[in-house]
Amino acid sequence: MSLDRSLKSRDTLTRHRNVLKRVERLEKLADEERWDEGKDSVFGLPKVVHRKIAAAKKAKKVKDEDEAAAETTEVGEKTE
Repeated sequence: MSLDRSLKSRDTLTRHRNVLKRVERLEKLADEERWDEGKDSVFGLPKVVHRKIAAAKKAKKVKDEDEAAAETTEVGEKTE
């Protein structure tokens, strides 16, 4: 029996995960000053929003389209 493609990858831990481990949640809460190690319990922790940050590639794509349009107008002017 063969393995599924998703199980073969060695980089499975480097991709974005929606669910954080308890230690990761504690670190994030401590950074936001919503958890104090001495006072609060590690059980019943509040939910932590963990969003994937998308790269800003759209601006570059628009710039490339503008450059392509400028090149076509330049080529059109040169041939006339």
